[in-house]
Amino acid sequence: MSSSSKQKTVQTNPFYFSIELGYFAGLIWGGAHWLMYVLHFTKVIPGFLAEPFFKHDFLLTPAGYLLGYLFFIAFSVLSSLIYVLIFRKLNGPWPGMLYGILWWSALFLACSRWFLLQPPFKLPWTTVISEFCLFLLWGLFIGYTAAIEYTDERKREQQTKLA
Repeated sequence: MSSSSKQKTVQTNPFYFSIELGYFAGLIWGGAHWLMYVLHFTKVIPGFLAEPFFKHDFLLTPAGYLLGYLFFIAFSVLSSLIYVLIFRKLNGPWPGMLYGILWWSALFLACSRWFLLQPPFKLPWTTVISEFCLFLLWGLFIGYTAAIEYTDERKREQQTKLA
């Protein structure tokens, strides 16, 4: 047997990869959102994604902050699953950044009455800009991580050198 027949190309399972990616995206960027709230960069509470399901007063408690953090992680898992299943073959950082902007637009512009309980541009500009930047970086994290995993040429180069 030749060494090339012994070599197997290991394919990443998109479903498990997207769950792991979404978990870490939610963990990192949900934590960043909480920190931005604590440092008064944003007026959007950490539990804003849970706003349609729970009372606003509850979401202002420590248990509400934790629940909001868990909602952000679940949201990140769901959105990374969508990204990985549809856009994983796109190269570079731009598709992920556009994906983050798309989600910011959906949550803050189209669905602001459900999640923010007010129009987004009644919020202070520092909040709008901070949230925009957070979702931009969150999308970049998801998109670029998926792009590196599924389009990295270095993996294929190593496999052809070994063959």
